[in-house]
Amino acid sequence: MRKILIAPRRYVQGPDVLAEIGELLKPLGNKALILWDGILKNLVGNTVRQSLQNAGLAFVEVDFQGEATLAERKRVGNIAAQEKCGISVAIGGGKVLDVGKGAAIDNNLRIVTVPTIASNDSPTSAASVWYDENHIFQGFECWYFNPDLVLVDSRVIANAPVRSFVAGMGDALSTWIEMEASMQSRTKNLAGGTPTLAATALARLAFDTLFEYGIDAKRDVENHNLTPAVERVIEANTLLSGIGFESGSLATAHAIGNELSNVPACQKAGMMHGEKVAFGVAAQLCLDDSVSAAYRNMVFDFMIQIGLPVTFKELNLEPLDPAIVRKIAENCAAPGSLVHFHPFEVTAQNLYDAMMSADALGRERKP
Repeated sequence: MRKILIAPRRYVQGPDVLAEIGELLKPLGNKALILWDGILKNLVGNTVRQSLQNAGLAFVEVDFQGEATLAERKRVGNIAAQEKCGISVAIGGGKVLDVGKGAAIDNNLRIVTVPTIASNDSPTSAASVWYDENHIFQGFECWYFNPDLVLVDSRVIANAPVRSFVAGMGDALSTWIEMEASMQSRTKNLAGGTPTLAATALARLAFDTLFEYGIDAKRDVENHNLTPAVERVIEANTLLSGIGFESGSLATAHAIGNELSNVPACQKAGMMHGEKVAFGVAAQLCLDDSVSAAYRNMVFDFMIQIGLPVTFKELNLEPLDPAIVRKIAENCAAPGSLVHFHPFEVTAQNLYDAMMSADALGRERKP
C-alpha cells in the first residue's frame, strides 16, 4: 500500500511574527481577504494592517459571523470573488480557519491560516469541520491542498486564555493514541494512504513533548510568559499534531469528541474541541484491551494535572442521564464511523461501557 504525507508549504512560528505577514504574503498574490472577528481586530488589527500596507498589498476585511457553516463559507467566498482577492487569510480560532480554508478552495485562492490560540491542530490541515446554524456537528471535508502558509505568533498565543492552550493539548494528545490504534488495522489516512515514518515520528514527538513540557507550559501561559516550554507545546499542538493526525489517522477519541459537540449540555458549557476529544481519549483507553493499566493511568493522570476533562461532570453532564451516553455510543458505532478504524470490532455497547468506565476511573484518580 502506498504511503502519503501531506503538510503545509510553509510554517512560521515565533514571537511577534504577525508583524511580518505582509512580506510573507507578497509571493502569494496582490490582494488578500482577511477573515476575523471583532475581538481579534481590536487585538491584532493594527499590526496586520500596518504590515500589509508596508508590503504594498491590497486587502479587504470580513467579519466572521460566529459558526463554521456552509452558508458562512459561501458568503465569505462570494466576497472574495467580488473583491477579486487572490489570498484567503483566516485569523483566529479553528472555526474561522475552517471557513477561510473552505472559501479559498471554492474560489481557487491561496490559503493562509493565522491561529491566535493553540486550541486544536486544524491550522496546518487540508480539512474543515462543519456545523449547522444550531452548532450541531455535520461532518468534515478534506481537500488536496494544505495551507500555503501557517503563521503562528507565539506571543499572541501566550497571552490568550490558558483554557484554549490546554484544550489544544487535549487534541494533540489524541494524535499518537489514535494513530497507534489505527495503524494496527492498516487504516488509510485522510490523504488515502498509510502513514509514513515521518508522520509516525511527528505524532509520537507531539505526545512526548506534551508529557515533558505540558505542565510547565500551562503554568507559563497562565502568567502570560513566553518560554521555551510554551514554544514547544505550541508546535506540538499545531504542527506536530496537525501533520500527525492528517497523515496518520483518527479513531474513537475524535468520534466521541465530535458527538459530544451535539449534546446541549456541552454546548451550554462552551466545551472546546480539544476538551471533548480529551474525554474521547479517556474512553478510547478504556475501550482498547491492548492498552496496559499503567499506560492508561499515566495518561489519565497527565490530563487531570493539566485540567482536561476525564469525567462527565467536567463535560457538564451531571446529573448524568445514561440515555445521553447511550445515544452517543450508538451514533459513534454507525457504519463508516472512525471507531471502526480499530483492529477489533467496536459496538455501541462497547463504547457505552468504555465511556462509563472512563468516568469512573477519572473520578477515582482525581485528587
